[in-house]
Amino acid sequence: MPNTKTKNNKAKLTEKRKDLRTYITDTILRDSHQSLLATRMRTEDMLEMAPLLDKVGYWSLEVWGGATFDSCLRFLKEDPWERLKLLRKAIPNTRLQMLLRGQNLVGYRHYPDDIVRKFVERAAKNGIDVFRIFDALNDIRNIEVAVKAAKDAKAMVEATICYTTSPVHTHEAFVDMALKLESMGSDTICIKDMAGLLTPGAAFDLVTKLKEKISLPVHIHSHDSSGLAAMSYLKAIEAGAEIIDTALSSLASGTSQPPTESIVAALRDTPYDTGLDLSLLSDIADHFRDVRKKYKRFESEYTAINTKTLVVQIPGGMISNLANQLREQNALDKMNDVYEEIPRVRKDMGYPPLVTPTSQVVGTQATLNVLMGERYKVITSETRNYFKGLYGRPPGPIDEEARKRAIGDEKPITCRPADLLEPELDKLMREIDGKAKSVEDLLSYALFPIVALEFFEQREAGKLAPEPLKEPEEGPKPGHMIPHLAPSEFIVTVHGESYRIKVSGAGHKVDGKRPFFISVDNRLEEVMIESLTEVIPTTAGEIERASIAQSFRPKARKEGDVTTPIPGKVTSLKVAVGDKVSEGDTVLTVEAMKMENEVHTPISGAVKKILVKIGDSVNPDETLIEIEKE
Repeated sequence: MPNTKTKNNKAKLTEKRKDLRTYITDTILRDSHQSLLATRMRTEDMLEMAPLLDKVGYWSLEVWGGATFDSCLRFLKEDPWERLKLLRKAIPNTRLQMLLRGQNLVGYRHYPDDIVRKFVERAAKNGIDVFRIFDALNDIRNIEVAVKAAKDAKAMVEATICYTTSPVHTHEAFVDMALKLESMGSDTICIKDMAGLLTPGAAFDLVTKLKEKISLPVHIHSHDSSGLAAMSYLKAIEAGAEIIDTALSSLASGTSQPPTESIVAALRDTPYDTGLDLSLLSDIADHFRDVRKKYKRFESEYTAINTKTLVVQIPGGMISNLANQLREQNALDKMNDVYEEIPRVRKDMGYPPLVTPTSQVVGTQATLNVLMGERYKVITSETRNYFKGLYGRPPGPIDEEARKRAIGDEKPITCRPADLLEPELDKLMREIDGKAKSVEDLLSYALFPIVALEFFEQREAGKLAPEPLKEPEEGPKPGHMIPHLAPSEFIVTVHGESYRIKVSGAGHKVDGKRPFFISVDNRLEEVMIESLTEVIPTTAGEIERASIAQSFRPKARKEGDVTTPIPGKVTSLKVAVGDKVSEGDTVLTVEAMKMENEVHTPISGAVKKILVKIGDSVNPDETLIEIEKE
């Protein structure tokens, strides 16, 4: 926990400003590596520099929230709560800050109020001083419970406005929202410019209007995706903004924040001088420059400055995510088509700001519209939920034709979405059956049940193995058997060119050949072959005939056979054997492209057989559920 000095310093946050000093929040331990390195930085690489970071004199350090929670459990095999405790111990004198998605917390759906309250309480207990709380739709109803929970925990609340531009967004409306956030008890107001759309002129105008109406400090957060952020920061500071987000230069710019050292140098000997030590900052940046090299495999060509963000209004991190999704579907050539479709989907949805989770909802639906060759032919669960009103109140009018495609004649809700959710903590405690060792474990399970359970099981068995930082140097030796059903990855070299090969599943024989789902450098291919030796030569010669277990599920042939249109992982089953279903009912969901996709029954009847369980990987043409006509 923070020492007395840290707690006493909190009182200074809401005092009337006595000077023009600019305060810095550094994102090196959260948003910067989330933006540039796919959120893969490990705790051990943070702790080494923690004592020096604590000496800098930052207003705060952003260390938690966003995608870090999911990434810790899923990829790094670290307990995110343990990370927070270690950072709190190593950084006793600087405020620690987290990004909280309102009713979404750090997940991708709305959680019941009891989970929101408990999560905020435990986060504060374990070391968070400042909660930056936002809602992707700027629907204040979705942050009320989190704000009150943070105030009850004696933490600071930085209520947030998601900045965007559209026919329905104006600076006057943002100021009205800020007034409401101030009346809710917020300690500071953050302008969150996730896509780098805030121009210098707009920054000056918005902050000027805010300072005329509110008495709270204004905190500006932007990404340098369009190359404008540093200029916009300067104009915001001149208009009265007190706090800005930066990242140490070794993990700055592009889709990250502007460099801390550059901003400090630019403001030196001006009324806005930060008072920070450039020499100390440079030493810490040097350390993280070496750290960055360790995570080279997670770098992306889409994290550099790209002024296209000003045209398509897509956050930089969303661009890299879209590129990966299209690679996986062997459709990277469709990127420009997706760029053009995203604004259309966003308009259909009432111009939501593109920030997690709405950026994923809009981006994935636009991608599916392009890949399917027909708009809304395949609709994700998240898209349906959005049109139902389960994410909240859209900023602008919804396209009624698109809504009808998504939810038919069902009436959208108008209440606060979480009002429809029953408390879950007690139920989850019974469900997890002793596998949770603490309240924090229970909360991890509530947010990411499948991922958390796998983490707990591996932890119990002493087999927590994070994904490797380096690519494997060689593939299977001759005679090596590829693991049963598990995806197999290796590097092969042909005529001096290296390729990353992943075999993720096998289908059923057609004309003596079997389809294998194989990705080459992340491009998904469905290849009809008799054996892998036809497609995977190596410099050492051919891999001997490999054994990959074919699907144990029968091929979908009958009219009642339920199958998935794209490869993915089963995340929920909506029916049991014997249940009666009507044509078009959702019978299970499959996670693909980071979104849940509903799978529907093609006919009315009774559920005869279920051939999958939650967590199973599934491929197109497999029978997942058999429906028998009655």
